Amino acid sequence: MERELTRVAAVDCGTNSIRLLIADEADGRLTDVHREMRIVRLGQGVDATGEFAPDALARTRAALTDYAELMRVHEVAKVRMVATSAARDVANRDAFFQMTAEVLGGVVEGAVAEVISGTEEASLSFRGAVGDLDPADGPFVVVDLGGGSTEVVVGSGRPEDGVDASFSADIGCVRLTERCLHSDPPTADEVAAAREVIRGALDEALRHVPVQGVRTWVGVAGTMTTLAALAHRMTTYDSDAIHLSRTGFRALLDVCEELIAMTRQQRAVLGPMHEGRVDVIGGGAIIVEELARELRDRAGIDELVVSEHDILDGIALSIA
Repeated sequence: MERELTRVAAVDCGTNSIRLLIADEADGRLTDVHREMRIVRLGQGVDATGEFAPDALARTRAALTDYAELMRVHEVAKVRMVATSAARDVANRDAFFQMTAEVLGGVVEGAVAEVISGTEEASLSFRGAVGDLDPADGPFVVVDLGGGSTEVVVGSGRPEDGVDASFSADIGCVRLTERCLHSDPPTADEVAAAREVIRGALDEALRHVPVQGVRTWVGVAGTMTTLAALAHRMTTYDSDAIHLSRTGFRALLDVCEELIAMTRQQRAVLGPMHEGRVDVIGGGAIIVEELARELRDRAGIDELVVSEHDILDGIALSIA
C-alpha cells in the first residue's frame, strides 16, 4: 500500500538568492509542485559591514511574502526555511529572524528561518544533488558554490552510507567579487589576487575533504548550472536539459576564461544569464577554474556533472 503524499515547502535563503520548492513527498521521493528562484542579494555588503543592509532585508521580505502566499495556495502541510552563509555571523541577524517568523508564521504556526552549520548545509546539498545519479558512478564530490560560501562534500551516493567528509569554505561568488574584483572587466592583478584567495580556501577545504579516489564531480547552484548552459551554447536556459548534463573541462575552462575577461554589459546579454548573476559570475568562474584544476590533479576528473537538485531537495526530504 502506497503511503499518502505529504506536501512540503522548502526555502533556501543564501547570500545571493532565495529559492522555494513546494513538492509532494512519498516513500523518499519528491514530485515538484512549484520551484522558483529570486535574486535578493541578502548578503550585499556583509563582508565589509558585518550586517544586513535595510534594502537587502526589504528585498528578501518581499520575496518571502510572495512565497508564503504560494504555500497557502498550494496548502502545504510543513515548511522549513534554511539560512546559510550570509546569516551566520551578521550583527543584526535578529531583525532577519523576526521578519521570517512574521511571514512564515502565517502559513505554519511557529515557522521561522534557521541557520544551519556548514556541515548540515553540505549534507543536505549532497542528498539533493546525487538523488538522481547511479551510485555506481560514485564516490562523488559535490560542490555547492554559493554567494558567500562553497561547500565541498564527498560520499558514496548510497543513502545508507551518508556523507564521508565535508567542509564549508568562506568564499563564494559575491564575497570574492566584493573583496577582489572591483574593475569592469577585472584587471589581471585583481584576478591574480582572487586566485590567491581561492587557492588558500581550497587548500584548507581539500585537507578536510580528501578527493583522491572520487570518480564524479557534481556541481550545484546557479553559478555551476549557468556555466554549463553557456558551455553547451544554449541561447536560453533549459533546466531539463541542464539537469545531469556533462561538460568536459576544455569547454568549461574556455567559458570561464571568456566570462572573466568580459565586461558587465557583455555578460548581461548572454542568453542563459540571470540578471542577478551578471556582476558576480566572473568571480564564480574563477572559483570553478581553480576547482577543476585541483580535481583534475588530485582525482583525475575531467568533466563536470551539474544537478538542478540540491539543498532545496535535501531540505524538503528532511521534513517530509
